[in-house]
Order: sequence, then structure tokens, then C-alpha cells
Amino acid sequence: MSISNQFAIAMQALEELAPELDAAQAKPIKMLPSLQEVLNGLGSLPRQALFLGIATDGLPVLLSLRDPSPGSLLLTGDTGCGKTALLKVVACAIGRMHDVREVRFGVITNHPDEWKGYGRIPHCVGIFPMGNNNAADFVSSLTKWAHSNRGKQQSILLLLDDLEAITHINPEIQPNLRWLLLRGPVRRVWPIITLNTEMSANVSPWLEAFRTRIFGHVDQTKAAEALLPLPDAGLDSLAPGMQFCLREGTTWLRFWIPKSE
Repeated sequence: MSISNQFAIAMQALEELAPELDAAQAKPIKMLPSLQEVLNGLGSLPRQALFLGIATDGLPVLLSLRDPSPGSLLLTGDTGCGKTALLKVVACAIGRMHDVREVRFGVITNHPDEWKGYGRIPHCVGIFPMGNNNAADFVSSLTKWAHSNRGKQQSILLLLDDLEAITHINPEIQPNLRWLLLRGPVRRVWPIITLNTEMSANVSPWLEAFRTRIFGHVDQTKAAEALLPLPDAGLDSLAPGMQFCLREGTTWLRFWIPKSE
């Protein structure tokens, strides 16, 4: 069965079972194929392509690590929309698709227990608790590395789970973080940072630093108006925990994420 067919079946089942899933607070992502199944079905992908998910036509959604034009990525939506799940998919895909000498990643999170086991991926440079000095040290070291890595082929991803929290918990991190958001992709440091949509007003000075914005489910779309390039995304119809969208030219590209584990 093709990946696109698996997705169509999963989406149909999700729609039919929506009331039961809501009542049981089940996670629909469990209904989807695993990351390994998806990658096996896709075959060979470009070495410098970062896997984000699968579009509804069955084609992969990729980010070229050699093209800095998308800039830093903001991943936003309601609590429970799957932001952390998408970060985990990115981390696992790096471990399965890339040479450790070419792509690595580090994670800053308020919930390091959610990332148990990910530190054993050879490409992981560390899982850093948000309020820990090691988180600030990691961002500082990334900034120094980015300043000196002209001509190097390695890329490093900064997976930061909750922009609003870190700007309050760790104010000393702000100058280096802002520089990485603005200049990092040009120097092969790629920030992918989550934000709960309802907290966007608290970090409004930071929003202009993100050229690419990926949206998960947002129930009250008015809360996302400050983040949306255009108001026709239909964010309230995205399946929580499994479906996202981003602006591609004049249209919205919807995609889903497989199970990371």
C-alpha cells in the first residue's frame, strides 16, 4: 500500500472516529504509519534535505539545508496540536537520513523527560533543560560556531520547544538567540522554534525574525491573526497532533507527520 493511500485511510478513519477520539482523549497520530515506514516508501532523498512530513499527495515536504532563504522556522498552534511531535519527527529523521558529520541537532525544552532516549541518537549534541545554564551555553556555542564556519558543510539544528518560555526564563540567552534567528541559516544553523499561538502577543518583537511559519491546529483562528500571512488557512480544520500547513507561494500546503517512534 502506498504512503498516500495509508494517509487517506488514516484520515477517513479519523473523521469517522472523531467523537470517540475526543471523548477518550486519544492521540490520532497513533493511527499513522511510522517514520521508518514512510522513509522506506519514499526511497532515496537528497542528502541535504530535511524531512518535515508528507503532503496529502504523498510527496515529502522537505527543507533544503543548503538554501538559507526560508530563514528560521516558527512552529505554532494550540496546545496539543503536535508541535513537539513535529520536532521529534525532524530529530528522528536526521538520525535515519543523514551522516553525523553533515547534520546534527540540539534540543532546548522545558520538559526534558519528553525527550528521553533522543539523546542517544548519534547526531544529538544534547537535550538541554530550558532554565539550565547549559541551554544558554549551547546557544552561545552555536553563535560562535556560526561566526567561524565559513565554507563548512555541516548543518546544526536548534530545536527549541517554546519561544515564549525561554525569553522569560533565560533572558541572558536573548542576544545570541536573536542573532541566530536572523543570521543562523546563512551560516548553516537552523532554528526551528515552537510557540503556543495564544502567547504570540508576549513575543511580538521576535515574530519578524521568522521567515517561515508552520501552523498546527488553532481552534480560535483570531488568536493567530498576528502570525498569519493571509487569513485563509483554515487552521481550525487541521487534525490535532498530526496535520500542519505552511504558505507555499499563493497557496497553503497541508502535510501530515508520521509517528516518530
